[in-house]
Amino acid sequence: MITARGLIQLGFKPEVDFRVSDNGSGAVIDVWLSDFPQPSEADIEAADAEYQAEHDSQAYARNRQAEYPSINELVIALWEGVVEERMASVTQLEAERQAVKARHPKV
Repeated sequence: MITARGLIQLGFKPEVDFRVSDNGSGAVIDVWLSDFPQPSEADIEAADAEYQAEHDSQAYARNRQAEYPSINELVIALWEGVVEERMASVTQLEAERQAVKARHPKV
């Protein structure tokens, strides 16, 4: 199936290199604007599958990012640890980070 995502993965830009629409039975390339040859449907499908595999392999990173302590919490903990010489905040923050990593391990 033709997907804009597959074409983007191949390095083409929507509205600059191509226009895609859905004709009711699937996506079709309405207009090919690029100076480069239009890729085959098989090439587009392979690029889309590659994109999806890369995206899926980074799910753990997106999940971690959503749960990590905020930058503000990090700054406060570092300030308390370095300037005020109270390491409890840094230790707690690192424990939270490790717990997130344990919940969302790299695959």
